[in-house]
Amino acid sequence: MIDSEVMGGLLSQSGNQIVDNDTADIVIVNTCAFIHPAKEEAIEEILALAEEKKHHHPQLKIVIAGCLAQRYGKELFSQMPEVDLFIGTGEVGNIVNHINKFNKKNYKRESIITKPDFLMNFHHPRILPSITASAYLKVSDGCTNRCSYCVIPSIRGAARSRKPDDILCEAEILAKRGIKEIIITAQDTTNYGKDLKGHPRLAGLLNDMAQIKGLKWIRLLYAHPARVTADLLETMAANEKICNYIDLPIQHIDDDILKAMNRNVTTAKIKKVISQARGIIPGVALRTSLIVGFPGETPTRFNRLLDFINEIKFDHLGVFTYSREENTKAACLKSQVSEKEKERRRETIMAEQATISGAINKSLIGSVQEMLLEEKTGRNDYKYKGRCRRQAPEIDGVTYIKDSKFPVGSFVKCKITAADEYDLFGEIIN
Repeated sequence: MIDSEVMGGLLSQSGNQIVDNDTADIVIVNTCAFIHPAKEEAIEEILALAEEKKHHHPQLKIVIAGCLAQRYGKELFSQMPEVDLFIGTGEVGNIVNHINKFNKKNYKRESIITKPDFLMNFHHPRILPSITASAYLKVSDGCTNRCSYCVIPSIRGAARSRKPDDILCEAEILAKRGIKEIIITAQDTTNYGKDLKGHPRLAGLLNDMAQIKGLKWIRLLYAHPARVTADLLETMAANEKICNYIDLPIQHIDDDILKAMNRNVTTAKIKKVISQARGIIPGVALRTSLIVGFPGETPTRFNRLLDFINEIKFDHLGVFTYSREENTKAACLKSQVSEKEKERRRETIMAEQATISGAINKSLIGSVQEMLLEEKTGRNDYKYKGRCRRQAPEIDGVTYIKDSKFPVGSFVKCKITAADEYDLFGEIIN
């Protein structure tokens, strides 16, 4: 998402106009290729554009950017002649130069796949939605964890952190643009700073960011459980602006599976981090993500994970079925699980989580929550919706509001009057 915003910002700054798809001369598809469903979605979009070009808009230029291009650009170049340009993840900052080539008479199709080493800075402009109070802020790019199932290091490169001053400058720019919520993201936010001189800490960065005027919320995503420290948790608890919310992707809980995944964390460590988080941060909301059907996940090991979910009771939880990706160590492991069984296990955990999250949500009835009012719904009963501190955008539920005298983008006090498995319902009391 942020790469798309940067490319849009650079193109707009250079005089190009961002328009709707049906009036565009050039369409840039920024792709994901992390797991098979993401690849399928990207390919479907590309093929739809190819049909549009073939039958209705022969002058249309199609650009495929991002992870799919980085991973498969050379192969797709010959398979998709309708695509005019493939550019990898390292070319985000060069998008204007690439687009300008279309104006040359002797332009020829290209596939430009370079070292994936692009790292944005605060000088890069970003296109943001016209009405938004939230923005993501990437503190680093790439990953060095080398999880056995994951292709990110080969697509995005090794972990490389932005300097603290650079990040804080961007945070101030976002605040001056009217952004009230900054969502900290990276492939692994808790690995931040380990590659920089002096090894700046994520806790220190969050503390400094909390001093920026205009910001209301700071939210932390993608915190690897192996590197969540008491210092980080105490910093979060001490700053009112930092939401009592942690995205803690554990992936599994069985020690043998964690070892095969090369997660560099144990069951005991995961339990300790969760206990610390709940002890240090009052009312913390915990989100996690899981992988089911990993090679060697026997029924006993799966049941161990299911028991853990029922024991811990995460506020929010997402489940992926294991995707067997070429050129990963896990793809070569024995005891692969069938696709049908993977899906059964995913549905089993999601059914359990629906009960858990429903009970947690209902326990919030009668409470007063600070909420960011985000948009109108078009409904007659609940005319607005937004999010409270417990809810991250797109991945968690939302809070529906009966009515509001306040404009979209406002922070309001909301009394929760009802709840279902994933969403809250309420009314504004201020």
